[in-house]
Amino acid sequence: MIKLPPQLTDPLPAAFYPNSAPLPFSRADFGPDFHWGAAAAAYQTEGAWQHQGKGPSIWDDFTRRKGTIRRNEHGRVAADFYNRYETDLDLAQGMGLTDFRFSAAWSRVLPEGVGAVNRRGLDFYDRLVDACLERDLSPWLTLYHWDLPSALQARGGWTSRNIVGWFSEYAQIMARRLGDRVQNWAVLNEPMVFVGAGHLLGVHAPGRRHLGAFLSAAHHATLAQAEGGRALRAILPDSASIGTTFSCSYLTPHRPGNGNDEAATRRADALLNRFFVEPTLGLGYPVAELPALRWLLERYIKPGDEQRMKFDFDFWGVQNYTREVVRFSPWLPLQWATLVPAKQRGVPYTDMGWEVFPESIFQMLKQFGAYPNAPRLVVTESGSAFPDVSTNGRVHDSARRAYLQAAIGQVLRAQREGVDVGGYFSWSLTDNFEWAEGYGPRFGLIHVDYETQERIVKDSGLWYRDFLGGQVVRAGNEAHQTISEPSQPTKF
Repeated sequence: MIKLPPQLTDPLPAAFYPNSAPLPFSRADFGPDFHWGAAAAAYQTEGAWQHQGKGPSIWDDFTRRKGTIRRNEHGRVAADFYNRYETDLDLAQGMGLTDFRFSAAWSRVLPEGVGAVNRRGLDFYDRLVDACLERDLSPWLTLYHWDLPSALQARGGWTSRNIVGWFSEYAQIMARRLGDRVQNWAVLNEPMVFVGAGHLLGVHAPGRRHLGAFLSAAHHATLAQAEGGRALRAILPDSASIGTTFSCSYLTPHRPGNGNDEAATRRADALLNRFFVEPTLGLGYPVAELPALRWLLERYIKPGDEQRMKFDFDFWGVQNYTREVVRFSPWLPLQWATLVPAKQRGVPYTDMGWEVFPESIFQMLKQFGAYPNAPRLVVTESGSAFPDVSTNGRVHDSARRAYLQAAIGQVLRAQREGVDVGGYFSWSLTDNFEWAEGYGPRFGLIHVDYETQERIVKDSGLWYRDFLGGQVVRAGNEAHQTISEPSQPTKF
């Protein structure tokens, strides 16, 4: 739950609105072509883990290990999106969304990762795309959101250079089947997270803790990111908008003006925010700030790789949830830095332990938008996990509603300062399986009762509907207007 220091007891604290987010504002301020959506991911929502020929993924394997997931939970049913996608899309349409971002499960399409296509699995995504279009929801398809086929992990997974070809084959299959209707494609979801948490920290699948595994997986993900883009463009040269997504956090030093902390912050920024971005622009890896990378990567980089890492993306997906405060640490090689938890700093934080700091979105949009030749930016994930309070068929989530308002205000702030940002996707459409945290943290605009699979649109989702319908966000208490009663059923 949100933890507030004694001086911040208002359930909608001013901390949500730092540094003059532009108030009042409305949807019209963003322009007529701005994309408004919510996002989801296959393993976190679909369930149907062995249904109709689907092969196992590394997350199916990882969740079987005792102690890897809180309460030993798993995604075998999750939010049952595989069977309930039409209901969820009806709710998305009812909220006035214009776009829906989702991922495909690689092992649902290719149970062995390569080779024979599972037609029934591919047919599901065919039906899902059609269902989006029937509801005037533009589908945004992410090719890879962390659920690598187990069969490919057995052959080395991301630490094998062969994965570049495996992934390219998968991308081509998806483009050929769905490219006539899907315009917006994201190649990878947050490579620093699935590489770092999965191969260095061991807290995500496949659960490895090895610097060499991290570096080889990171380099191969960089190559696959560009190669996947080329595979899509070769098949869809004129019709597709091709992007990829990056996790990022606005970083500040623990002690401003302290040389060690300032240097640690620059190193952390190079690793966490720049590592996968700059190779796409032909800038290579940020070895100036992280010189240890140079000799460590020498064993994995082959002649011609720096050119192969480049790709002219049409958009970058910016995925931001918080800022991080960085302190020098002599015990952590490579970046010599550690992150100071929000709880230790006495600031508001969410169920994930992340500081409530919507301004981080503005700062990262400015940082990414400052690159020469940067493409259009889209906020493809932004959200917050707070406890829900259910009363008389309504789910009251005032802190999440306040965060959503503030985050959207920070996007407009960046846009008004000249950043080319073209969309905002809330994470997530529904509550879902939150990886190592299990089903505890809830990010959804739609509440899911995991025992009954009942859906209830939360107050945050109702506010999003009203905002997209033209409601103006105003300063002070007026920013939190009474939500109008639903004009259509919001419980399923």
